Amino acid sequence: MEIKEFIEKFAEQIEVENVETLKPETEFKSLEEWSSLSVMIIIAFYDDEFDKQIGETAINGCKTIEDLYKLATA
Repeated sequence: MEIKEFIEKFAEQIEVENVETLKPETEFKSLEEWSSLSVMIIIAFYDDEFDKQIGETAINGCKTIEDLYKLATA
């Protein structure tokens, strides 16, 4: 999966309406749509989409959308 597709799917998961504003260097925790529930949604997203088991600690260790992408594709 390319990062552009990852960004689109990430935006869909946390319900970002204006996906065009998201870039790999976007700090996802500063997004208005990001909440504590988002962490659980992203954990489920990784499980479904990438068959990867990640936890809250892994997500909290990420700063940008690109960091999340690298976590997914590592």
